[in-house]
Amino acid sequence: QVQLVESGGGLVQAGGSLRLSCAASGRTISSRAMGWFRRPPGKDREFVAASSPSGGATLYADSVKGRFTISRDNALNTVYLQMNSLKPEDTAVYYCAAGFEIATMKRGEYSYWGQGTQVTVSS
Repeated sequence: QVQLVESGGGLVQAGGSLRLSCAASGRTISSRAMGWFRRPPGKDREFVAASSPSGGATLYADSVKGRFTISRDNALNTVYLQMNSLKPEDTAVYYCAAGFEIATMKRGEYSYWGQGTQVTVSS
């Protein structure tokens, strides 16, 4: 079992930045792809970013490319999402997820999920 706890969410003005953290416990995540997803108000959960186990390969949703960066510190069992140039449409609950060996955009490929952290971007 892998337990995931997100932190770092909050209220920020458009154009601002936030850094989300996802702390894993129970088992190491060093052999797992890790992903960030989000659920905007009234919408389904959507893919944001993913990292291969080593961090050498990353994937991003088109809507966040160039603004968000996923990174990880396997020694600390932690994954991060640096979010810059935030827009009101980035408002959502952000979830961290642990998958298998391949970074993917597919929700079904992630077997462990955190409870989420709220990010609100004001205009």
